[in-house]
Amino acid sequence: MTAKPSLTIKKRLSAPVSLVYQAWTDPEMLMHWFGPDHCTVFHAEADVRVGGCFRVRMKATDGEIHDVSGTYIVVEPDARLEFTWAWITMPERESRVTVTLKADGDITILTLLHEQFADEAARAGHEYGWTQAFGKLERTLEARPA
Repeated sequence: MTAKPSLTIKKRLSAPVSLVYQAWTDPEMLMHWFGPDHCTVFHAEADVRVGGCFRVRMKATDGEIHDVSGTYIVVEPDARLEFTWAWITMPERESRVTVTLKADGDITILTLLHEQFADEAARAGHEYGWTQAFGKLERTLEARPA
């Protein structure tokens, strides 16, 4: 049996762990950073508890709607989130995301593990999207008053 593709991205963010965790769990904050540069979030919801669900809907500059949702499997406030991930157009291609947050002084080290991709193309597309989203996350956190 062949292992399914996965990706890991680490990012150092100049913000406290609590604020980075809030960015992942507060729908209002999600709307500011989630998705690649060419997408704008117009709907976000997050019922952050084990068994709770999230959903994010984005509109790309070409007008295409992207709709992703999942269920929280692990919720450790200010430390770790693990959830399923499926696009509404391909629910059978469910993958899994684990976000780990660790304080390093005033810096937060965010580690994202996204695994169980259907193929390399899906992995590459998500790496592109997450990388751009994390740039937006960094700018969002920098814009927040201390």
